[in-house]
Amino acid sequence: MRGSGILLPVSSLNNPYGIGALGKEAYAFIDFLAAAGQRFWQVLPLGPTSYGDSPYQTFSAFAGNPYFIDFDLLRADGLLEPDDYQWMASGDGDIDYAFQYRFRYQVLRKAYRRFRPDEEYRRFLRENERWLDDYAVFMAIKSVKPEGAWDRWDEALKFRRGTAFTEFFASNREETGFWTFLQYCFYRQWERLKAYANAKGIIIIGDLPYYVAYDSSDVWANPHAWQLDGDLAPLAVAGCPPDAFSIDGQLWGNPLYDYAKMAAEGYSWWIARFRHAFKIYDWVRIDHFRGFEAYYAIPYPAKTARSGAWIKGPGSALFKRIKEELGSLPIIAEDLGYLTEDVHRLLEETGFMGMKVLQFAFDHRDDSVYLPHHHVKNAVCYPGTHDNPPVKAWFTALAPEDRKFVSDYLGISGPEEAVERLVKAALASVCAIAIIPMQDYLELGATARLNTPATLGGNWRWRLREGDLDPALAKKISAWTKIYRR
Repeated sequence: MRGSGILLPVSSLNNPYGIGALGKEAYAFIDFLAAAGQRFWQVLPLGPTSYGDSPYQTFSAFAGNPYFIDFDLLRADGLLEPDDYQWMASGDGDIDYAFQYRFRYQVLRKAYRRFRPDEEYRRFLRENERWLDDYAVFMAIKSVKPEGAWDRWDEALKFRRGTAFTEFFASNREETGFWTFLQYCFYRQWERLKAYANAKGIIIIGDLPYYVAYDSSDVWANPHAWQLDGDLAPLAVAGCPPDAFSIDGQLWGNPLYDYAKMAAEGYSWWIARFRHAFKIYDWVRIDHFRGFEAYYAIPYPAKTARSGAWIKGPGSALFKRIKEELGSLPIIAEDLGYLTEDVHRLLEETGFMGMKVLQFAFDHRDDSVYLPHHHVKNAVCYPGTHDNPPVKAWFTALAPEDRKFVSDYLGISGPEEAVERLVKAALASVCAIAIIPMQDYLELGATARLNTPATLGGNWRWRLREGDLDPALAKKISAWTKIYRR
C-alpha cells in the first residue's frame, strides 16, 4: 500500500462548545479526507485527560474522554434539550480546559438523569467489565473525595479493602453509574463515527502511549503489575536521560511496569490493552517504542533524571505473545530519539513500520537517517509530529546554516515556499505512508503548535476554525496526492 493521511486530534476539531467532539464536525472532517483523496486519519490518544490536559497522561488506558461526547448527538437520543447545553457555546478559539472541567460535566449529568438502561447498554457493560468497573469506581471516588491522586485517599479506598471500601461502593452506585454511562456514550458515538470513516475508505490510526499515569485506575486496580513499594509508592519512575536539549534530562514521573510479574501472567494486561486498541482503531502507533527494548528508570523521588539507568524491557517476548493471541497487527512504532542496535533489531524482528520525521533531518553537519534519500518503504513519513512546531514556525526558527541546507536540498528559494516543499517531500518519500499534520496543510505558524515537550500548561489547545476545511484545500491536497501516487 502507498497512501497518505492527515494528523488531527479529535480535540482539534471545530465544535461550538469549546473542544472537538464526535458529532457533525467529525463527520465533516471524514468527508474532507475522502474529498482530498486521503486513506488515513491519525488521531492522538482518546483517553480521559487529567492535570495538564495531556492525552498521554490519562485516568485510564482503556476509557474514552468524556469531553469528546457530542451534545447534539445526545439531544438526538432524547437525553438533552437545547437549553441544557447551548449556553456553553464559546466560539471557535483555542480550547479552554478549565471551562470544560467546570461546566461540561454539569451538562452530562443532565443527560444521565434522563437515561434509561436498555439491552445495548447492558451488553456494553458485559463486554467491557474487565476495565470499566474499576474505572467507574475510581472516578466516583475522585468525584466525592477530591483529595488528589489515589495515593492520598483513605487507607481503605487506597488499598481497595475492608468494609469502608465496600460501603463506599454500595452507597455511591449512582455516581459510579454516571461514569459508566459516560463511557457508554463515548464508545457508542465513537463506534458510529469509525464505521462511517471505514465506509468512506478511511483507515483510523490510533495512538497507544507506552506508559500510563500513576494517578490512573489501571495502577490503582492492578498495583502488582507496577514497580511499587508496600505503601504503593513508586520505587522508580520514567523519564529520559540528559542530552543536548536538557542537561537534567526529563522526569516524566510515570510508574514502571513490573515485567517479571507481567510475564508470569502471560502479559495478559498488555494483550487486553492491544485487543482493546484494535477494537477502536484500525491501525495503532506505539508511542516510545524503544521502552519495550529498554526503559530509563529514575529512583523515586529524585528531583532530576540524572541518576537514572537503562533497564532491559520485555523485548520480542511480549510481541510474540500478542501475536499468538491477536495475530499479525498493523502497527507503527515510534522509533525516534536515541536508538541502540538492540532497538533496531527489535523493530526488525517485529516487522512494524518505523517513522521518518523530516524536521529531524536537516542538520547541516550530519547525514541524517531522516533525510529522504535514506527512507525505506516500511515506514511512515511526517514533516513533523504533534511534538514538533508546524513547518512554517520550524523553518523560521532554523539556524542559518540549517536553513540553507534544507533550502538547497529541497530547492526552497524563499520562506513562503518552505511549507509546500516539505509537505511535498513527505508525499514524495519512498515510505509507504505519508502523514501530514493539518496545521501544515493550512500553513499555520507557531500559535498552532499542539505540544512543546517537557513543558506543562498551554499545550493541546489548538483547534480548527470554521471554514478551514474548504473545498479548494481538499482539491489541492487531492492533486498533490495523485502526483505522488498516494
